[in-house]
Amino acid sequence: MPAIRSRSTLVRRGIAVVTALPLLALAACSYGSDAKDDTKAKVAAGSKKIDGLDSVKIGYFGNLTHATALVGNQKGFFQKELGATEAKYQTFNAGPSEIEALNSGSIDIGWIGPSPAINGFTKSDGKNLRIIGGSASGGVKLVVNPKKIKSLKDVKGKKIATPQLGNTQDVAFLNWIADQGWKVDAQSGKGDVSVVRTDNKITPDAYKSGSIDGAWVPEPTASKLVAEGGKVLLDESTLWPDKKFVITNIIVSQKFLKEHPKAVEAVLKASVDTNKWINANPDDAKAAANKQLEADSGKALPADVLDPAWKSIQITNDPLASTLNTEAEHAVKAGLLEKPNLTGIYDLTLLNKVLKAAGESTVDDAGLGVK
Repeated sequence: MPAIRSRSTLVRRGIAVVTALPLLALAACSYGSDAKDDTKAKVAAGSKKIDGLDSVKIGYFGNLTHATALVGNQKGFFQKELGATEAKYQTFNAGPSEIEALNSGSIDIGWIGPSPAINGFTKSDGKNLRIIGGSASGGVKLVVNPKKIKSLKDVKGKKIATPQLGNTQDVAFLNWIADQGWKVDAQSGKGDVSVVRTDNKITPDAYKSGSIDGAWVPEPTASKLVAEGGKVLLDESTLWPDKKFVITNIIVSQKFLKEHPKAVEAVLKASVDTNKWINANPDDAKAAANKQLEADSGKALPADVLDPAWKSIQITNDPLASTLNTEAEHAVKAGLLEKPNLTGIYDLTLLNKVLKAAGESTVDDAGLGVK
């Protein structure tokens, strides 16, 4: 289990990010079309615009760890709260393109993984984004070829895929390797374990061909490997306190947050309402998420992939800030990141306002909120 070190190691005086940090920017998984614009939102008759805005542009990835955005889009939760302000959607394949879209104003609010959120915040010296809410926990597994790997100790000497150098899963796997007492050069991936950086889209084919022996990957890639005969050797959630760790956050551009707080609050209310509906109606929510995946990418997930993948993801309003803090520390430990100053990466004011109004528990920023 990874130890959560003192927050002071991260909130002390910020140091410039090393060259490798941009590689942290790939989010949890890469499915759906790149920057696909969906303007089909239905606006209720008689509704009023929020903050005088014609639209709010929402970005997300086409994968199950972004279930809040998928279901909120499919079931109309965002549009309901935004009234006559149209909810427009874009889907992305990778963190860098979503951060670029946020910086350019092509989107206003986005669902994204922890590594690109850290990257976007630190590269701009804390000036371009805020994390304003949580969305999902879990959904990451080490899946292996059971003929070649029968126990955790058998991972040594094998070829294991991660999505990209420095991405969220890559950092987690490097940290786990170090905890075993094994040595791997983070940049090359060579050492006691061969870490093979492989796009999630082609990881199942690489597994079938035998070019990798397993993979530390998010859903639904993990369940795709299981459908190909792989075995779950380790669920990353078992390495964390309470089996919870952030896999998806909600971010907003600081400019949009400052100029349009009512619109941001409306999106957060829709997110909280969506999460409540998902947790109360898991089967219907799973079907809605898959329907939106099909609309975004042209292909739905088969049941043998969808069902186990959905079960491993926890939908939550809590951004699990202390675990983002720890994930950043793991990147520092791996030599992929110099100690950043993450103070101010969170602003949970509006989320906690929404949660209080809904009679739900408020959430904590682990000391990394706006001062």
